[in-house]
This record gives sequence, C-alpha cells and structure tokens, in this order.
Amino acid sequence: MTLLPANATAFERAIEASVARVSDVPVPLRQLVDPDTCPAAQLPFLAWALSIDTWDSDWPDAIKRARVRSAISIQRRKGTVASLRDVIASFGGAVAVREWWQLTPPGPPHTFALIVSLDGIVRPEATAGYAEAVIAEVARTKPARAHFTFSQALSTAGALGVVAAARPAVQARLALAA
Repeated sequence: MTLLPANATAFERAIEASVARVSDVPVPLRQLVDPDTCPAAQLPFLAWALSIDTWDSDWPDAIKRARVRSAISIQRRKGTVASLRDVIASFGGAVAVREWWQLTPPGPPHTFALIVSLDGIVRPEATAGYAEAVIAEVARTKPARAHFTFSQALSTAGALGVVAAARPAVQARLALAA
C-alpha cells in the first residue's frame, strides 16, 4: 500500500521504498535507556541525556552505571542531605553528614561536615583526582548557601596474631662475704 498519488515520480517512489525498509531496523530503546543493559559505549550519551554534570571515561563501568542509575533521584532532590548521600553512594562511597546544628557546640549556620569513605567498590580508583571529582559533585548538589568541610576516611582490614617467644634464663644469686 502506498500513500503517494498516482502521478508520483520514480524518484518519490524510490524514497518511499527506502523509508519503508527503515522500520525493519530494530531499535532497542528500552535497552538503551536502562543503565544496566545499555552498552558501555552508549553510557556517556545516556548520562548527558540525564543531565549528569561530571563524567570521566576512566571510571570503571560499575561507577558509570551507578551514576546513571541514580541521576534522576539526585536531580529530583538536589539541595538535600538525601541527594548528597545519593551522589556519594553513586561514586561507591559511604558518608556521614553532620549539619551545623548537630555539632557540639553548634557550628556556623548553613554549614555541614562530610566524612566520606571511598573504600567500597572503588578501592583502586580512590585517588586524589577521584576524591576531587566527588567533592566537585557534592558542591554542585549541596544547597547554594551552604558550605561544607570534607574529610576522607580510610578503613583497613587485618587480623591480629599472637606471637610468643620463650627464652630460657638462668638466675644465680651471688653472696658477698665481708
């Protein structure tokens, strides 16, 4: 079936034939907009579409997918403590947030302190540049009038072992005669 009039030219019929075949090309839109199934090469475009402010091609795929997955919730609650937690969680870290009124004594109004541990899934990537990217993203997400201090926590795991050594000793008492 054609929508062209009876007096259509051969060129117009050729265009119609070529466009008719375009609909046969599969376009997996659901797969392309899902951060878990999107091909890694297409993730930067999905991040751009979701208004992610920073993107680094050197990040591991897990971080890239986590950033895209949390983009909507971060944008929806931008300027709240929950969005700060989401931002840092998307980088693979854990955070403790202390607002000015929670400190003893209370700090200056509209300030907060972040203690961030980036040891989660990004242990090899937790470099100074990576921490700077986290700080920059927190600065974009925080309330505009608020100021913050950033402390990076380090955690280590290990085991304590008990080591004992025995050394034989001989004690002798000398008596002095006068």
